[in-house]
Amino acid sequence: MIVVTGATGNIGRPLTRALAAAGERVTAVSRRPAPVPHGVRHLVADLAGPAGPDALEPALDGAKALFLMLAGDLHGPATAPADLVRRAVASGVRRMVLLSTQGVSTRPFGPTRVAMKALEDVVRESAPEWAVLRPGGFASNTLWWADSIRTRQTVVAPYGDVGTPVIDPADIADVAAACLLRDRCSGGVYDLTGPEVITPRGQARALATALGVPLTFHELTREEAREAMARTMPVVLADDTLDILGAPTEAELTVSPDVERVLGRPARTFADWAGRNASAFR
Repeated sequence: MIVVTGATGNIGRPLTRALAAAGERVTAVSRRPAPVPHGVRHLVADLAGPAGPDALEPALDGAKALFLMLAGDLHGPATAPADLVRRAVASGVRRMVLLSTQGVSTRPFGPTRVAMKALEDVVRESAPEWAVLRPGGFASNTLWWADSIRTRQTVVAPYGDVGTPVIDPADIADVAAACLLRDRCSGGVYDLTGPEVITPRGQARALATALGVPLTFHELTREEAREAMARTMPVVLADDTLDILGAPTEAELTVSPDVERVLGRPARTFADWAGRNASAFR
């Protein structure tokens, strides 16, 4: 059995579908009840809640592999992600795929990235077989624009002319599935990006094409963007994100070959993501 945490999100949902389609027994773990594919077991568990790592315990019985996605919950006071990793291995999990972040290598000194690097090290030291995924920015981050596009046909974002090679979450899910199912991915650290650098204005144009309507671009100041982002994520993560969006390093601008190396096909473009997800902006 394979356990997928964050199973109803932008990565976990397609990953759960892919594993179930491959004939694997899957336990989908999420904070709230949600539909899952037929035959998939669903466990509601808050890994950042008072129970901490204990919340995952019911999912681990009989598990051979674990996809671990903690996102902002990594920084919650009760999460104890290292304990969660060790408990999973003690319960019999042999293969672990950790969703980390590109910033571990490109900006290694921020507090969130120091914590994530420490968790990567625990996974390497504890799991008999492991893989670490380090994606850059997600194409789906543009869902933050959905309300302003629906109500005002306006994209509201900072740093309109600064681009990065954002990745389609479906590609992250496909790479995760490959690493969970294939022996040859074990021991790999994969930098995951899209196939091209694209700016927020370029993303707005792609969304306008997908929607078939003109969109206006309104550029936020850093302070305005920080205030808005802090409503849905820890402030330290908002600051980290804005640092990257405003002044990406050379490494953060580099298109990685790892998606194609693992999957045997190019990474999907932002335009492809926009076309598949246009309904979210209508």
